[in-house]
Parts: sequence; structure tokens; C-alpha cells
Amino acid sequence: MNMPAVIQNRAVSTLPFVFVAVLSTLLSGCQSLSIFSDDQAETVVLNSKSDAISSHEFNLAAGQSMVGELASITSRENDTLSDIGRHYGLGFNDIAIANSSLDPWTLPADQTVLLPLSFIVPDAPRKGIVLNLANMRMFFYPKNQSQTVQTYPVGIGRQGWNTPMGATQIVAKKANPDWTVPESIQREHNALGDPLPKVIHAGPDNPLGSYAMPLGFNGYLIHGTNKPYGIGMQVSHGCVQLYPEDIEVLFNKVEVGTPVRIVHQPYMAAWQENMLYLEAHQPLEKWEKQQKQLQKDIRKKLQQLSAEKQATVDWDKVERILQRSDGVPAPILTNSADLADLKANAVQLSHPEQFYGQPIINPLHDSDWSIMAANFDNENDAQKLAAMLSHQGPPIPARKVAKDGSYQVVAGPFKNKKEAKTVAQRIKLNFDMEVKAIEPKQISRN
Repeated sequence: MNMPAVIQNRAVSTLPFVFVAVLSTLLSGCQSLSIFSDDQAETVVLNSKSDAISSHEFNLAAGQSMVGELASITSRENDTLSDIGRHYGLGFNDIAIANSSLDPWTLPADQTVLLPLSFIVPDAPRKGIVLNLANMRMFFYPKNQSQTVQTYPVGIGRQGWNTPMGATQIVAKKANPDWTVPESIQREHNALGDPLPKVIHAGPDNPLGSYAMPLGFNGYLIHGTNKPYGIGMQVSHGCVQLYPEDIEVLFNKVEVGTPVRIVHQPYMAAWQENMLYLEAHQPLEKWEKQQKQLQKDIRKKLQQLSAEKQATVDWDKVERILQRSDGVPAPILTNSADLADLKANAVQLSHPEQFYGQPIINPLHDSDWSIMAANFDNENDAQKLAAMLSHQGPPIPARKVAKDGSYQVVAGPFKNKKEAKTVAQRIKLNFDMEVKAIEPKQISRN
């Protein structure tokens, strides 16, 4: 099998984490913003959902700390967890961890995929924006709507470029922002052989996307992205990124001066309909050494909450949930439902004709430039690489092609030699693979 080095060296089974690693450079951005362009932002129109289920906005009564409900969908051939997650308002971490037994890039047909659309809100003042780094999720409490919360998945700073914690506020709003690239990021890209200009103007190559809202923390922003499949990962240089369709909604509702509070709460508890729930996430690397204390703190809180209502906690179940840390709020009282029961009772959604934002791979023609990316003996490996390329930012259209008992991964179409060479350089940089542009009619396809 001819396998790209980046895959061969790190094992196919770890590809979701390889994907995080190769994205961390190209999906990063921000830290400096020009506020002076007056261009109008494009309007993003969402496809209608296939089912009436809330994924962003929920009613939140006084004293209520848990919203939403679990759902599921049955996969079809060529589905990916990234596409399913984005369609239903979930980040990569949300859906991948909740479905840890599934390969995110090569889902088999007729596979049940859990949609963890149930959330415990962070323990923080319900005002403005609250961002929980631990589950990479934002909670927005609209002004003058005391019983409403909106929630969105986010991308945050990677290790070494951590998103700061504490209280701040939105200090400005800008549509179609320019990005002034900080010297530190310029040095990083120069070292990788991928130099950046000093300023990247508004457009498809701008990592800030179409909307940006600078924070009171100097150099940090809440913004969109031109690489949406990094949402739900630690991929930025510290800024907070949202899907393009989500940042547009938030941008139009948030006012300058809106308070922002950033916390790290991997373990959260809530009463809901006379049942006590626990939601657990793995602490981010910065807080790994505090994990035992954080778990000790949540056990103490569970003891207090259960004592208030004279309820009995199943502590073995608590330990399993802490060990699993899959982000799914689960009941923890004695004789409560286990994870299998929760999945079996999840709301079954019908499969949409197409997921919102799902990459569309146009057919190759004899007049097109293309790229031979790799050749595999295993069909699954070829499909995995093709899916990963197609979910780059900007997407690199790719498909697997059966040929002479093996499977090629062919990228394209590209309109000319320059575009093909540029993409070939991106593949080399991100995947450590030597590929080359192929002139029209020089590549065989079945």
C-alpha cells in the first residue's frame, strides 16, 4: 500500500487527531484587526432543517440549567461526522466524542449517529456571552430576553496560543474585516515555508471570515472563518471562531458593550424534571494537572445537589461518566437510564437531501487540471484521505478512484496550472505528501 507519510507514521486509526494537527496551522488566525473597510457583508442563507428540532435557541426558565434533547440520524454512504455535525449546530468535538466508536471520515451506511443536542449551561452569570472552553461552546443570553439562550459551537486557541479566561466585553463590530497579520504568526508561517502578507483583505482567503467582533482582551476577537471544519477544535491563535452561518446571526444580535465571560468548566451538573444530570468533558491540556481536583469538586457539588432533594446518587454511574467524558448529559440517580437507553430513546431525525455546507465534488473532465494525491491498496484509506482533503479550508475537491485493483485519490478539477500547483503546495504543507499537478488528459479515470 502506498500511504502518505503523515498517515503511515501516525496510524490510520488516529486520523481524526491527525486532522486536528494538520489543521492547526491553516485554521489559525486573528490577533489583529483593521476596523476601517466599509464593504457590505454577504448574506448567508441556511437550508431548512429536515426536522423541527432546536439546535441553537432554547427557552431557559429561571432555575433551569439544562436545555435541548438528544437526537440521532441514520447515515448514508459518503456521510462524514463533520457534515452531520455542522448541519445540526455541532462542532467536530461534539459529534466525534459522542460517537467515538465511529470513524469521522468513513461512516458506513445505515449507521446510527448520536446528535448530542442536550446541553448544561455553564455556572456563570446569564448575561451577554458565556464561553466554556472545556466543551468549546458559546452561550448567548440576548438582551431583554431573560428566558432565552442561544448556543453555538466554537473553535478556540490551540496549546501555546490559549484563549484567555476572565471577563471582558465586545468593543467593536466589523463586517468584511481586514486581517493585519501579527509578526509572531508571520514568523510561524515563514518557518513552515508558507509566508503570509502583512495584511489579508476581506475575501475567501481571510481567516476572519465575513464578521469580527474584537474583545477587550487586546488582540483577541470573536469572528467567523473561511475554514469551517475547524469549528469544535483547538485550532486558532487564541481567537474564538464560529461557523460562517452562526457568526452572521450572532453579529446581527450582539451589541457593542455586550459582556463576555470565558470559563473552563469540564464537569457540570443540573436538575431537569426531577432528575440529576452530569455532563463531563476532558479538561483541556492546560488544566490536565487539575483533573483530579476538578472531579473532586464536581462530586462535592453532586452530593450537595442530591442532598437538597434527598435523592440517591449512583456513584458507580458517576465514575463511568467521568471516565467516558463524552459531553452527553446523563442521569446519575439510582435506577436512572444508562447511555444505551439514552441513545435508544433519542429523537430519530430523517436524513436531509444534503447537509448544509457539505462539500460538492464536481466531476472531472478531460479539459481540467487535477492532482494525483495518493494510491492505496485499501478503499477505506482512500476514502478517508479524499474526505479529509474535501474538508480543508478552502476545500480541496477530491474523490477516490478504483483502478487496477487499487484506489487512487484524485483532487480537482482546477481551472488552470497555477491553481493546481497552488493546491499541490497546500497538500504538501498540510499532509507532508509529495504530489504534483497533472495536465489535462494525462490522468486516467474510470
